[in-house]
Amino acid sequence: MSRVRRGYIARRRRKKNRSLVSGFRGAHSRHTRMIIQQKMRGLFYSHRDRGRKKRYFRRLWITRINAVTRENEIFDSYSKFIYNLYKKQSFLNRKILSQIAISNKIGLYKISDKIFKPNKVYEEILK
Repeated sequence: MSRVRRGYIARRRRKKNRSLVSGFRGAHSRHTRMIIQQKMRGLFYSHRDRGRKKRYFRRLWITRINAVTRENEIFDSYSKFIYNLYKKQSFLNRKILSQIAISNKIGLYKISDKIFKPNKVYEEILK
């Protein structure tokens, strides 16, 4: 029986799988069976953590806004600030509000001016 020279299809498939797990340690990046398992696990985690990333960032933004509103007594709490913001139909999302709160606190005070009438403590801060 004559010898059959196989093509490169299997090698190309394995090489493609290997490139997906190139940063893994030990057998996880060398053995074909382990590579396939690790690839599936990695794809599962990446799918799951895309949702978690959104959740974590929203929590971070809320914490930042709450800290600034409580620090300078704009409102008693974050929830009252957001409630009044929506009541006045000023639709700024939490990401933008947190960036304003960090970089430009006076800008956040100007936004809160639109929402409520300032008290004495607030007027002293702006001076």
